[in-house]
Amino acid sequence: MDTHNDSASSLFDADAQETPAALAAALAPLAAAGHFDELRGAANPGPGASLATPSAGPGAELAPPWARFFENLGREGFNDLNRRTVNLERQVRDNGITYNVYADANGPQRPWSLDLFPLIISPQSWQQIEAGVLQRVKLLDRIMADVYGPQRLLADGLLPSALVQGHPGYLRAMHGTRPAGGNHLHIAAFDMARDPQGNWWVVTQRTQAPSGLGYLLENRLIISRLFPEAFSDMHVQRLAASYRALIDGMRAMSHAGGDARIVLLTPGPYNETYFEHAYLARYLGLTLVEGSDLTVRDQHLYLKTLQGLEPVHGILKRLDDEFLDPLELRSDSRLGVPGLLQVIRAGNVMMANAPGSAFLESPAFLGFLPALSRHLLGEDLSLPSLATWWCGERAAMEAVLPLLGDSVIKPTWPQGGGAELGRSLSRSQLDEWAGRIMRQGDEHTVQGYMPLSQMPTWKTNANGDHIALRSVVLRVFAVSDGPQSWRVLPGGMARIAGANLEIASMQRGGSSADVWVLTDGEVDPTTLLPQEHLGPAVAHRSRLVTSRAAENLFWLGRYTERAENTIRLARLTLECLNGEEQSSPSLLAWLSELAVDHVLVLPTVPPATQARRVFERSLIAMLTDTEHATSVGYNLRALKSAAASVRERLSQEQWNVIVRAETEFFRQCAICTQDGDYSPVEAMRVLDNVNGYMAAMTGAQTDRMMRDDGWRLLSTGRHIERLGFLASALAAGFETGTVFDDGGFEAIVALFDSTITFHDQYQRRHDVPPLLDLLVLDRDNPRSLGWVAQTLRGRLAKLEGAASGIIPEVAQSVPDPQALTLEQLCEHDADGHYATLIAHLKNCSDAAWRLSDTLSARYFTHSGDARQSLGA
Repeated sequence: MDTHNDSASSLFDADAQETPAALAAALAPLAAAGHFDELRGAANPGPGASLATPSAGPGAELAPPWARFFENLGREGFNDLNRRTVNLERQVRDNGITYNVYADANGPQRPWSLDLFPLIISPQSWQQIEAGVLQRVKLLDRIMADVYGPQRLLADGLLPSALVQGHPGYLRAMHGTRPAGGNHLHIAAFDMARDPQGNWWVVTQRTQAPSGLGYLLENRLIISRLFPEAFSDMHVQRLAASYRALIDGMRAMSHAGGDARIVLLTPGPYNETYFEHAYLARYLGLTLVEGSDLTVRDQHLYLKTLQGLEPVHGILKRLDDEFLDPLELRSDSRLGVPGLLQVIRAGNVMMANAPGSAFLESPAFLGFLPALSRHLLGEDLSLPSLATWWCGERAAMEAVLPLLGDSVIKPTWPQGGGAELGRSLSRSQLDEWAGRIMRQGDEHTVQGYMPLSQMPTWKTNANGDHIALRSVVLRVFAVSDGPQSWRVLPGGMARIAGANLEIASMQRGGSSADVWVLTDGEVDPTTLLPQEHLGPAVAHRSRLVTSRAAENLFWLGRYTERAENTIRLARLTLECLNGEEQSSPSLLAWLSELAVDHVLVLPTVPPATQARRVFERSLIAMLTDTEHATSVGYNLRALKSAAASVRERLSQEQWNVIVRAETEFFRQCAICTQDGDYSPVEAMRVLDNVNGYMAAMTGAQTDRMMRDDGWRLLSTGRHIERLGFLASALAAGFETGTVFDDGGFEAIVALFDSTITFHDQYQRRHDVPPLLDLLVLDRDNPRSLGWVAQTLRGRLAKLEGAASGIIPEVAQSVPDPQALTLEQLCEHDADGHYATLIAHLKNCSDAAWRLSDTLSARYFTHSGDARQSLGA
């Protein structure tokens, strides 16, 4: 390895004398013995072949497409690959591309893994793949039509009943159902590998909710921008036309035609591929929905929106079938829609793919496809499958048991564990597997082993910069473009195995690669430019706001404001505890009361008036406590959770700021509290830093979001929170007498974030009338209660669609900012008690929380609004 790196370094130095293609041929090792070498277009025959003796093997000469690719690297050649790798990683990070195998609401997002080099497919290879995939998707659709129809294949013994009806993915509830539009399958994915002779074989097939259509788009966008000269010169086929054909086809097959409303159904933000769901919905112009967004009325499906219930005609499903309908499938599912299967049976909604296709994904199924193809299509399969034995048939089991050492053992049913390579097992382990298979034959399928082809990857690590060859599996997609008509997406997603691994899996630390399918003809002019440059089918974007999205936007606003309030309160408290005002009993009592009310500290903690340092340490310790407190960390995490649920509505920059704010806050707090050191100075620095992130968030919410009803609810949520927090804080300031103390007076103004404005207008006066004028009545101060109430009324009037000047009923619950004059607010008795002011402030606070409940019933749960239409 060290010799190889020294050689690589000298070759880099010789870059000016050698062409990039020749340099690649010299740098790249041969594929492992017996594996097809994608770079050279031939197999490594075995020992004796090396770069030093090219005549002994496939030689150092590159396959023509790869030679052309490297010749297009440009003047910098290989010296520029590290810069491109850094750019790739930055684009993945900046675009927020994630793949979380075990999604954790509180865990870090796992960045998507993408290799620098694409997998290049020649026109001749693609012709073989395309013809075979089209034939297979047609065959699978006919099998589904029979299994859920006359079931002649089962009656004639061409398919074992135990393999089909015993599969947990077979849905008896769908028997006898003809899907709307006629197609059972709208999207099918096929994982393929190339044998040592260069021929493609099908390894697995995915029909239930195949993933990858969104990731491969991002792969293409990133890699084509990193290698623009090669991408243009090599006539790489484009992808966008296939996506448009999919949506056009779904609309055409729907009974609503071109006016069909199609939604993308996702399990939600905790799913490992949620990024892809949000990305696809945005790209295709579909509304991203969860099961709770949909409801069934009279065998029709409706989308819950702020405007009422809107009919849904098609679903692009990214949810496993078993979770679709808790009434007929898994009763514990909270991801589906009660009654959905009945809507499908009635033919009132089209679903891609039709429920019940999961049994086709069993590896055992591959062994029966050749005979089924001859029976149903009258054709032999043009794209073969790996030899497969289902051990539920005794003859197959007895035939394959002696071959276990040279085969791959797979579970027949889902959740049956992973694949096992026979060649990696010891003799005792093979004997254990043989016994297991004999006892539970139907649960196991054995597949012939085929060495995967290997493609070049660029590696930058401690061993130096070099080309490494890794095993690769190609996933290709067929999409429906009309009744009983499909097309193959001219590209795909390559999955690359880790070092010294034979199984290409993202879960096992693998990576992905873009797939460049070359053509000898004209390149489709449809591009992946922003949507306004695409055709109407892809560019269409529904402006409907679902009730779930509206609720999450509402809470995004509330948690944004709560985070700001708790940051400001915590910062102010620490500053007062360590400043000149620390001896003011009324100020410390006020701060202690607010801290307890908003659970910055627990009620059991002694107040600052009794134990200042204990209170301070508790406040700092609770900043990141998300279980017992609702301090800054809790609100940041809740903010991120609400934002994740509406990620498709947020710009990538806005999402990045939210993620960084939460990550940096917890990281920095961990440092300032380590070793039991609760430094108030460090804590204030951390709070100042996160406050900068909050300013960026609120700026994006104000200036970078569409001013639709969803945004109005976000803004409403912020102002409800602001009204309740500031009104109660000011009331407490008068009740504790804090406002009559110089330090307390300044602290109240600071909590309202109005210090600069107050001093500019009133200098250093600490009089109650100017304070109330600025903080309660002023219509130009966005932190005053009058401004907040006025803005709330305006937002609610817009939501209700009220005519100009008309205050709707729901807005009348917000206290009228003009109801009281400054003289009335300043009235007080001989004891200095401001009864009118306190009553007004409590009225504002109570009205804020009542309004929250009213909006929830009116817009989110639809339980308190008689205006909602069934849209039937």
